[in-house]
Amino acid sequence: MAKRIKQKKTNCKRIVIYGPESTGKTTLANDLANHYKTKWVPEYAREYLQKKWDLHKEKCNLNDLTNIALGQINLENKMLSKSNKFIFCDTNVLVTKVWSETHFSGYFSPELKNILKSVRYDYYFLTNIDVPWVKDDLRDRPDNREEMFNYFKKQLDINEIQYTVVSGDRKERLKKAILILKNFFD
Repeated sequence: MAKRIKQKKTNCKRIVIYGPESTGKTTLANDLANHYKTKWVPEYAREYLQKKWDLHKEKCNLNDLTNIALGQINLENKMLSKSNKFIFCDTNVLVTKVWSETHFSGYFSPELKNILKSVRYDYYFLTNIDVPWVKDDLRDRPDNREEMFNYFKKQLDINEIQYTVVSGDRKERLKKAILILKNFFD
């Protein structure tokens, strides 16, 4: 993905479902989109990296991260035309930053920094680690869940990003998220 992709302008509120692997981000994004009769943006990295694994048995490397970030923004842009009041993003560039820093000895490329500076989101839901970890080809940190959660949270705090931690079962998470969105955006 050689060319630079920018976020399209929209009146939709961009809501990020954010957190460590296997914490229910996709489920919450889908449930919120269904509730609000809008769209959600799947995690581009999942498709990209699964294909890489299936074809070559290769894991993510530093060269993949810019493609993943730009692919996520491109997918978000495509879903905007089908969305209404909200668009729910199952990950974003800040997740890519966390992943880069936690998997590549603290490294975060200048290009990714520039991409991160160029995007804007209206609210974040940080998914808690209180759901079971589920193994798949791409997940790799079953024993570091608390450490990863704290790192994700720290990024929100140091960047002064507004967020709510969502915990509990599927229904509790959805109910809490809907209440928060109502309070912030109605």
